Amino acid sequence: MKLRTHLASLVILMAALISSGCDKHGPPKPPSTPTPGPSPTATVPTRLHARTEKEKEVTFYPTYGYRSGTDWKARLRGWVHKDHEHRAEFAAKVLQHFAKCDDTQMDIVRSRSADIMDDNKENEEVEVKFYFDPDDKAYPLVEPKDDGIVTLDLTLTDEKAKQLLEKQGSSNGWLTYRAVSKNHIGLGRVRLIEPDPNGVSLVTDIDDTIKITEVPAGQPTVLRNTFCLDFRPVRDPDMAAKYKALGDIPVHYVSGGPEQLFGPLYDFLITGSGGFPEGTFHLNFFSTHFSLDSVNHLMESLGSSLQATYKHKHDTITTLMQKFPDRKFILVGDSGEVDPEVYNEIKSQRPAQVKEIWIRDVINDDIVNHFRLAGMTVIPVNPPVCIEDKQFDKLSEKMKQFHTETYNRNPACGKGKKG
Repeated sequence: MKLRTHLASLVILMAALISSGCDKHGPPKPPSTPTPGPSPTATVPTRLHARTEKEKEVTFYPTYGYRSGTDWKARLRGWVHKDHEHRAEFAAKVLQHFAKCDDTQMDIVRSRSADIMDDNKENEEVEVKFYFDPDDKAYPLVEPKDDGIVTLDLTLTDEKAKQLLEKQGSSNGWLTYRAVSKNHIGLGRVRLIEPDPNGVSLVTDIDDTIKITEVPAGQPTVLRNTFCLDFRPVRDPDMAAKYKALGDIPVHYVSGGPEQLFGPLYDFLITGSGGFPEGTFHLNFFSTHFSLDSVNHLMESLGSSLQATYKHKHDTITTLMQKFPDRKFILVGDSGEVDPEVYNEIKSQRPAQVKEIWIRDVINDDIVNHFRLAGMTVIPVNPPVCIEDKQFDKLSEKMKQFHTETYNRNPACGKGKKG
């Protein structure tokens, strides 16, 4: 059983390597107070962490609400989990070895792998309440599977939504709620987005689009950028500033990385020094229910990561557009994986809704393989990342599904040259 558990743990870690989610340098899961600051709704709130042995964290993923007739609907989603100290330390030591982190970087390693190694808590009866709700109503979340994930298909009348927005002092649609059930701690956000025919929303990738991971350079580089070194946001150009210059529009972070990395991503990008605007998060779900079936499922997902990422992003963004058929969308990604292909396919299916496509050209494809980025706003990267052999082979094979042109390597890098 221990071997099976360790194998599943390592597979989850491999998922983290591919998605390359990061956290800022700091100790794992610092203690926090039940209420994040004097007012949990005046600014972007920080996450809440378990403070006692009995408490279980409920990580709620920021989501959106949409109009349905005269009501508002939203799917609230959370993960109930608890620290597993021994497994986390095992994972940290394995990561240190493979990522070649030195001893001074172990705090970073531990903090970035902490949630990944947590135990799912099953059969939990989770209830939430909205802050400052005059009715003090509790909403129960259900667990459809034994994976620690709890959900609620929430319906609010327009009158109730307006009341909560007013009570929370929210002028941009964000509402805050918290876990109130016994031995649970967690805080969540949902943004009610109007179906404005003149409205614009932003969908953005994370790795190599707004944070530097250098995925094309290969696993050794990715490992060090992810688990050993300080996190680096993209500042040339300043992507956070570009996003904020668009105004307080809805932002949706869509990544193929595992949901277990939401905490580190949120803590750095939104409430930390990353400085990016608050938005909804849509990561990929990898079960941590430790069984041979779950391990095999994860192995299959990791073995075809480009396809899994393509499907996750295509389906997530399509669903988002279906909920807001009158809104226009700016789609932002990078050239290192399949963002151009995902966005082109979506544009071909819903052309009236795609306002712009921005691609951060990390591998110089605008010059070498211009057909991929034709018609898109290209953000050049100088110097570009030299794509590693295995990554080039995987990407060039994937390109055959979408393009008739031959996919070429950047001649400035050459075969075998590392980034």
